[in-house]
Amino acid sequence: MAVEVANESEISVDEGALAGVCRYVLDAMEVSPLAELSVLCVDVDYMASLHERWMGEKGPTDVLAFPMDELDTGRPDDPDPGPALLGDVVLCPAVAVRQARAAGHSMADELLLLATHGVLHLLGYDHMEPDEEKEMFGLQSKLLEGWRSVPRESVTGEPVEPEQR
Repeated sequence: MAVEVANESEISVDEGALAGVCRYVLDAMEVSPLAELSVLCVDVDYMASLHERWMGEKGPTDVLAFPMDELDTGRPDDPDPGPALLGDVVLCPAVAVRQARAAGHSMADELLLLATHGVLHLLGYDHMEPDEEKEMFGLQSKLLEGWRSVPRESVTGEPVEPEQR
């Protein structure tokens, strides 16, 4: 799965881990390996402008998801459908820092949670209603637990092969 991460914020982030957790979530959710996803980290001002423009709310937020294509983009008579561009997940590390402090964990952990949350939004999950929230947040926790349960390469975020452990 192609996951591209770009950091345009003033805060350093682990781009490999963000790409890795997104690939893990897409794989766990059985999304086509041809799917493509973009993750963009932005500063507070840019996130605030996106939040106001697209959600009608003032101030920055932690994560926004912008879906592009439907997952089933191939025609029924097309034996080899092309890749589906799922969309963009936009993260604000400055907001993640504040939330991480309040929650008592690291910014890196908060960004992994937010990236997972954004990907689930791209896949159609929402949390507007109590039952939707329970389902989405439960799935989010399960996915993050699965991600953390596997030893990872420090540079790429890829799982360590058993013989390398």
